[in-house]
Amino acid sequence: MKTSPPTDLQRTLDRIRPVDQAAAAEIQARINRQAKPKGSLGRLEEFARQFVAITGREEIRKKVIFTFAGDHGVAAEGVSAFPREVTPQMVYNFVEGGAAINALSRHAGAEVIVVDMGVDHDFGRLGGLLDRKIGRGTANFAEGPAMTHAEAIRCLETGIALACSCPAAGIDLVGTGDMGIANTTPSAAITAAFTGRSPAKVTHRGTGIDDATLARKIRVIEQGLAVNRPDPRDPVDVLAKVGGFEIGGIAGLIIGCAAEGIPVVVDGFISTAGALIACELHPRIREYLFAAHCSVEVGHTVILERLRLQPMLDLQLRLGEGTGAALAMTLVEASLRMLREVKTFAEAGVAEGSDV
Repeated sequence: MKTSPPTDLQRTLDRIRPVDQAAAAEIQARINRQAKPKGSLGRLEEFARQFVAITGREEIRKKVIFTFAGDHGVAAEGVSAFPREVTPQMVYNFVEGGAAINALSRHAGAEVIVVDMGVDHDFGRLGGLLDRKIGRGTANFAEGPAMTHAEAIRCLETGIALACSCPAAGIDLVGTGDMGIANTTPSAAITAAFTGRSPAKVTHRGTGIDDATLARKIRVIEQGLAVNRPDPRDPVDVLAKVGGFEIGGIAGLIIGCAAEGIPVVVDGFISTAGALIACELHPRIREYLFAAHCSVEVGHTVILERLRLQPMLDLQLRLGEGTGAALAMTLVEASLRMLREVKTFAEAGVAEGSDV
């Protein structure tokens, strides 16, 4: 029987290897010799250990946040406080440098790359925007699949291609971000599909909807899951049935970065839904992830627990765009400065304390 050649997705998944735990242990041993009580810098030590174990480097050359944008057919169900037109308006704001992600990325010294995965708008040749449009918004998953299986694969492979371009550009640390009105709805649906939790347990207020809209949002997700019956054993099926183009792009970026040995700082709920799809495709991917923060979205906590990822920050953020990732990148950089610059007891001429 003739077999089909492997897809770019499968070839990339096949390249993912475990993070070097021997290197991590060596870095921790070095940190333990530094002139301070053992473990006294808490999770900063973990961040340094993880970054070096993944990359083999002790300094970040370049940081980039990829902010993926896409529209959602399910917005027609009235699940968001904002109209669909806000998605392209915010993309223009990102490109012009006037959004929260731009301000916080400048603070972090990170570049923002905006990727149009499926905005229902013709941007033309807009400078500063990568056109990777799969379609002009997904279909309404309350009535049928959000996208075709082929479109889901294209989303993932688009993200993978972006990741594979990073090494040549000297990018050592990648952050994820999103923009898409109504995209907490597919994120909650993805969470429910994989975890088996009821939509009511994983769905929150997104952009700040009222009680009536929240109840409608939960009913829409319940309907979408019943109509489409996404198979949690097949992550591509889940993405196709109830996902979003930008969520698929984020998942692909994470897969590609793991294959390339690049750590990823994952932002909030939507980005973490993409990370969940990636990790369901290959469980080793979680070793390459930094969870930037804990969103106020209840579904975000559910995914973080499933992935066994501890958030770096808890600032009650709920914006997306990559804002939490930008802030968390500064902690990774701080941890590496600590690793490079803190002297050992012997170098500093300081007497070591007892291990007792």
